[in-house]
Amino acid sequence: MKKLETIEQYKEVIQTGQHIMMFSADWCPDCRVIEPILPEVMNEHSEYTFYYVDRDQFIDLCVELDVFGIPSFLAYKDGEEIGRYVNKERKTKEQINQFISGLSK
Repeated sequence: MKKLETIEQYKEVIQTGQHIMMFSADWCPDCRVIEPILPEVMNEHSEYTFYYVDRDQFIDLCVELDVFGIPSFLAYKDGEEIGRYVNKERKTKEQINQFISGLSK
């Protein structure tokens, strides 16, 4: 999973291709729980490029995008948001896969 470094990178990346932004934080216990399954999720959905977005580093972006719970996922295709799985609940591999599989491709 790539790590988002700047707001400019975010704005550029989402413009072309299919991407999933995972909003997370090092201190988040629910985020740590899903960490071991993320490589499997990324392999199963290789049509997407996955980015780790540190909630604390990009708090202004989170506010702008209405991402107030973590872990959360936003999906983009060619500059358009095509789906969001945003809440503060712990997520399972099945729930994450179901979210990604339900995106319009």
